[in-house]
Amino acid sequence: MPPADTMTMPRHVAVIMDGNGRWAQSRGLPRSEGHRAGAESVRRILNACTEFGIPYLTLYAFSTENWKRPKAEVDTLMKLLCDFLKAREKDLHKNKTRLLAIGQIERLPEKSRTVLEKVIASTATYTERTLILALSYGSRDEIVRAAQALARRVKAGTLEPEAITEELFAGALMTAGIPDPDLLVRTSGEMRLSNFLLWQLSYAEIVVTPCLWPDFDRAQFLLVLEEYGRRIRRFGGV
Repeated sequence: MPPADTMTMPRHVAVIMDGNGRWAQSRGLPRSEGHRAGAESVRRILNACTEFGIPYLTLYAFSTENWKRPKAEVDTLMKLLCDFLKAREKDLHKNKTRLLAIGQIERLPEKSRTVLEKVIASTATYTERTLILALSYGSRDEIVRAAQALARRVKAGTLEPEAITEELFAGALMTAGIPDPDLLVRTSGEMRLSNFLLWQLSYAEIVVTPCLWPDFDRAQFLLVLEEYGRRIRRFGGV
């Protein structure tokens, strides 16, 4: 493996963090322990992005479909979100990292939402690095909301339908102002996008690893980045 400082690094990495439940099940542990172990992987990869100079990291933390899970598991995930934010806020400040969130944030429990909004506000001035948490997020919902917002402008007479471009549409998405991911990483070997950043991932390189998320560490991340560095990104050209 080449040294990290000689590798071609993506500007924006998006991660579908999959496999917490299977990790716990394989060890005879409750699923909640897999989620707790997964939170530690988040810390490791966030530190690695800082080390490698990757300015944008988006993590698929909780999908709109995840609300269908048992209430006890959802409650555990919401508590872990609060614990993670409280534990990592100092690190975000130390590394000059702003926190953003995309998704139906209004659906989060009040306590989780309050802690999230506090950390977002306290880190808002940083520009060096950005951590985006996708919470209660679904890409189809995001696209529908963007279409509705533009439709309202057309109805109001402030926008001509012919003036709607890809750039204008992208600006109506929750990720407006954030560069599209260069690399999508999915752990646990599953080969699907799971309603994650469908618009934004149009030209991303995709690397799927069989590694379960709680086992995903700096060394695993380097293997993924090495694979990314071997790709030739043509964006439809020759």
